[in-house]
Amino acid sequence: MSLAEFTALLALATALSFTPGPNTTLSTALAANRGLRASMRFVLAVPVGWTALLLLCAGGVGAAVVAVPMLRLAIKAFGIGYLLWLAWKLSRSARLAEADSARMRVGFWQGVLLQFVNIKAWLLALTIVAGWVAGRADSLQRLAVILPVMLVFAFSSNLLYASTGALLRHWLAQGARLLWFNRAMALVLVLTAIWMLRT
Repeated sequence: MSLAEFTALLALATALSFTPGPNTTLSTALAANRGLRASMRFVLAVPVGWTALLLLCAGGVGAAVVAVPMLRLAIKAFGIGYLLWLAWKLSRSARLAEADSARMRVGFWQGVLLQFVNIKAWLLALTIVAGWVAGRADSLQRLAVILPVMLVFAFSSNLLYASTGALLRHWLAQGARLLWFNRAMALVLVLTAIWMLRT
């Protein structure tokens, strides 16, 4: 992989990893409601799930999703439904004590599975496979470079957002601040679902 290609990969990874989306929104909300330690299962799940998704796309599953409109529609419908369900749960949590209940628990495996219904994750994985891996004689070597880079970006972006949420935790515990914060995070999830519906 040339330096120009690697630089372009880093630019794409930065732009898509650090902009708000379902993963970063949930990382922020989970840490704000339950603390950084409790949100780490989800923060760690994102790179694991996304790596699995990238490997599946590189193995040809991505091409099948693009070629079969009903499969793409099913992934999109499930993803939109899941985001709206998470937004509804989040919008109802007004106190930190409620966040410790089952209402705000999004664990490791839910975080991994979320990647498979996250259109933003699919778009990034398909873009990377199409632009940097598919049809290349050195595709396995390219994957060996791309995977650790993307793991670092997925982990770092979600850890940054979770750390921000954790820093806000005590301030949000006063009055109705947490409720309005959670509703704002829920709105981001709803807007993401709307964006998914239009793509």
